[in-house]
Amino acid sequence: MTPDDKKRVLKEMVMHRRFEERCYQAYMERKIGGFLHLYPGQEACCNGVMEAARPGHDYVITGYRDHVHAIKCGTDPKVVMAELYGKETGCSKGRGGSMHIFDTSHHFMGGYALVGGPFPLAAGMAKAIQMKGGDEIAICFLGDAANNQGVFHETLNMAKLWNLPVLFVCENNLYGIGTALDRSTAVLDQYKRVCAYNIEAAQCDGQDIDVVYQHAKVAVDHVRSGKGPYFLELMTYRYRGHSMSDSRGYRSREEEELWKQRDPINILRDRLISAGQLTEDEFRAIEKATDDYIENEVIAFAESSPEPAVADLEKYVLA
Repeated sequence: MTPDDKKRVLKEMVMHRRFEERCYQAYMERKIGGFLHLYPGQEACCNGVMEAARPGHDYVITGYRDHVHAIKCGTDPKVVMAELYGKETGCSKGRGGSMHIFDTSHHFMGGYALVGGPFPLAAGMAKAIQMKGGDEIAICFLGDAANNQGVFHETLNMAKLWNLPVLFVCENNLYGIGTALDRSTAVLDQYKRVCAYNIEAAQCDGQDIDVVYQHAKVAVDHVRSGKGPYFLELMTYRYRGHSMSDSRGYRSREEEELWKQRDPINILRDRLISAGQLTEDEFRAIEKATDDYIENEVIAFAESSPEPAVADLEKYVLA
């Protein structure tokens, strides 16, 4: 990435962090209901991978921690927030909420509440790409705990057998809800698990966007060149609980503080400042502009948008 790329991505990561923090506040104000799974701490994962890919061109699918992925693919943050507010202007007309963000116009094929559910869907998209002869790839983002689902193994087997253009990205934040990885999984290094299917794989630091980008570039080029599937494991950490009902009682505050010392935004900010490509004042201006945008445009749009009409209750029910 060029210095200009890095400054742009830094702005995006700040916006993603502030967007999620504002979601937390809106939830506490009871303006957002249902389940809410937040992304702070993991920003380098999605951004690093998608910088190496083609947002809006490649097909992306993920689990229920999906807001940032949709925005990175090109979905308007105002539309995502409106969906969280349950408004008619949301990307799913207010019917889906936090766990079901969709935007097929930008090839974001959705967030899914079913753990492991996106694995076979990503393979299906990749099979469609292969049959049509396109140059897109399918990218599947999921957490480490999803890999214990049987469909993980079924999908990887078929993906390699059919040599599908699919990239599996494991955002390993060390916990499946409140269960530590070492209490649920026999093999802790997730990238090692795919050797059974003869799939190329790698593991890297998920907090440093430069490292993520470098590894993602190798992975994306491998898949797009027709060499078949790839599995990339990113070691990361979520600052908040699994969802809003999670008190984080299963992990120590010392562990949390240790990970916050390697905050992905701060790592990139400090690197740019050290290289003379950014100043402290410029970064503060980015934060101020982001806060203004979130409050005056994103939140204002969501709060002023209309509620779905009662008359349309059954409008999108297929059966």
